Amino acid sequence: MLPTLSFGRTGHESTRTIFGAAAFWDTPQADVDATMDLLLQNGINHVDTAASYGKSEQLLGDWIRRHGRPFFLATKTDQRTRQAAYYQIRRSLDLLHVDQVDLIQLHALHEEPDWQTAFGPGGVIEAVTQAREEGLARFIGVTGHGVPVPEFHLRSLAQFDFDSVLLPYNHVMMQNPRYAENFDKLLEVCSQRNIAVQTIKGITRSPWNDVQQNRTTWYRPLEEQADIDLAIHWIFGNPQVFLNMAGDIHILPRILDAARRFSLRPSDAQMQDLSERLKMEPLFT
Repeated sequence: MLPTLSFGRTGHESTRTIFGAAAFWDTPQADVDATMDLLLQNGINHVDTAASYGKSEQLLGDWIRRHGRPFFLATKTDQRTRQAAYYQIRRSLDLLHVDQVDLIQLHALHEEPDWQTAFGPGGVIEAVTQAREEGLARFIGVTGHGVPVPEFHLRSLAQFDFDSVLLPYNHVMMQNPRYAENFDKLLEVCSQRNIAVQTIKGITRSPWNDVQQNRTTWYRPLEEQADIDLAIHWIFGNPQVFLNMAGDIHILPRILDAARRFSLRPSDAQMQDLSERLKMEPLFT
């Protein structure tokens, strides 16, 4: 049985392992269908995609057209102005073959010019608010990458009452004092306001560097089951967060296996040993 957690104030009890449909970037439809079957067989009830994930919305939408939508559905807009974002949201609904998504998110809002535009007159905040008022989306979230993102999320939450946030989280990343301090501040605010906290990059080993890329993830992932177990169990040891799964359908079964067997959080010593043994590096510095 996969662990579940209330997704903030939405009223939805989501599996703590959320399927990240970036894995469907350019995947044959037959593989998409097989992956969706695997997800549903394992009880996954929350799927997250984005307008900028290649063909993901189209491929997922073809599955939804044929099978319905038996899960909480989230997508993202990477546009920063009202008109462009609203158009993109409507296009996402068309591609997904739905009249409404459960969650629309501001994608990768972690740079100052984008942030200023998003919250300024005619910014994307106006588009997502309009989408919610018109019933095109039920809830609104914000996402980001990089070391400054917890600080940006705190600023965003001071400006707008988001229902969810999304950002990187793993043991190596949390060894960065600046990141860890602001991540913990963000968790406290989200706890007080019942905001869902989604995490990404959970099984990051390092950037690809000079290693030949053999996965569809844009970072080098952990691959051995025992190593994935440690990484995921460490994340699940924080009872407040969700884990958005890595964007590679072939690693998915190992992530599901690890999530099913979670009981205790590994010690710092175990995680340090993992990091040293595999020469792990932070993806963001």
